[in-house]
This record gives sequence, structure tokens and C-alpha cells, in this order.
Amino acid sequence: MSTSAPDAPDVEPMSVSKRSWIVVGVAVAVVLALVVAGVLWNVHRSYPSTAGTVRAENASFIVGDDRAPKTVDVFEDFSCPQCRDFEGRSGSTLAAAARAGQLRVRYHLLTLADAVSPSHSYSSRGAGAIACVARSGDAQVFTRLLKQLFEQAPAHGATEDPSNQQIADLAAASGADTQTRQCIADGAGVDEARTMADTSAKQLKNSNDGDMTTPTVLVGGEQVDSILTGDDWVTDLVTGTSSTR
Repeated sequence: MSTSAPDAPDVEPMSVSKRSWIVVGVAVAVVLALVVAGVLWNVHRSYPSTAGTVRAENASFIVGDDRAPKTVDVFEDFSCPQCRDFEGRSGSTLAAAARAGQLRVRYHLLTLADAVSPSHSYSSRGAGAIACVARSGDAQVFTRLLKQLFEQAPAHGATEDPSNQQIADLAAASGADTQTRQCIADGAGVDEARTMADTSAKQLKNSNDGDMTTPTVLVGGEQVDSILTGDDWVTDLVTGTSSTR
């Protein structure tokens, strides 16, 4: 008795092209899942707090009495146009409040925008000049030179920026002594300034939920609002009516 072979299953073999599309689809889904996970991680990640003592150790220059009611951390970059505007609107008022003992101001000079300057080093060399001034501790020279370095910062599209010797000449006009001027002309403070800037940038990032925008002003590690609209924020800090995030 003969038996017939069982009927073949009613299944159509999958074509190679169809299998390829399924593989591609799975790969795309995996990539999208990783992207979403990365975005969620960045949104919800936490940054370590930064102690005030750490911010003090890496400040480029500190102005004002350590017994002042409030301490302000200012993060700036000499190649940052918004920082130049900030100094033009608030620099004198902030310096006056420090001289009057109303505020203690810790300046952190970053070098994040070096690459946008014609020399690719103006931020670093400017910060290096301030490091040279810091060795003498002359607050008046610092305040004057800070203003000059922002005023002389290259505008957008400029093809050159001040040399070390020209920065030393600015320091001379600001009242710097011979040793400080030579330090600036030799670029002797640049490496130190870059190291401090790197540490300060990390402090800013940790204090500001990963944001390293300049200028930024912190009080007690909290960001102060409305610093680019004028100098009212300084008065508000002095009177105790300031707004922080």
C-alpha cells in the first residue's frame, strides 16, 4: 500500500530583500531607542555641587572685602561679545560695589572662545595678563586692565588682535609695575591662566546644569537673572532684592 507524501506547508519563503528591510528596521529602532535614552539621561542627569571654597581657589582675581555680605562669582571670556557688553553695562557698578565693601567679586576668566579670535589665543593671553596682575594683587590695575582688554577685544571679522606687548602697554597705562608688564609681555601667565580657566569652566558647568554660557553670574552657586539688560541686578544684590534661578 503506497502512501502519498504530506502536503507541503502553505508558507511562502521570505525573499532576501524583505529580510534585509526587517534587519534595517530593527537597527533603526535600536538607534532611535539609544538616542531617546541619551536625551532623557542628559535631561535628568545631575551635576555635582561646587563648594564656594573651590570657586575661590580658581578665581582669576578677587575684588572686595572677604567680610562683604555677599560673594559674587563672575564667569567671562575676553573673546565673548556678550561679555564685552556685560562689562560695558555693569563692570563699573560691580567694581564700585566691591570697593564699597557691599560685594566680594570673584572673577573667573574662561578661554572657551579662544578659537574665534584672530590669533586663536586672545582669551588665554588676556587671562594670562590678569594672572600676572594677580601676582601683585593690585585691584585698581586689575579693574582698569579688565575694562581695557574687553574694549580692545577683536570685533567680528577682525583680522588681528592685540599682541602680548600691546597688552603689556595697556597694563602700563593701567598703572602696572615693571615686573607685571614684563610678565605680560613674556606671556608668562598664560599656562597658569588656562589651567585655572579649565577648572572654572567645570565649576560653571556643574553649577549651571551643564551650561557653560558666558557671561554668567552666580551667588551662592545660583545663577543671577537679567545680567545683560543693565546694571540693576547689581543694585538688587546689594539691597537684597535680586532674583536667582
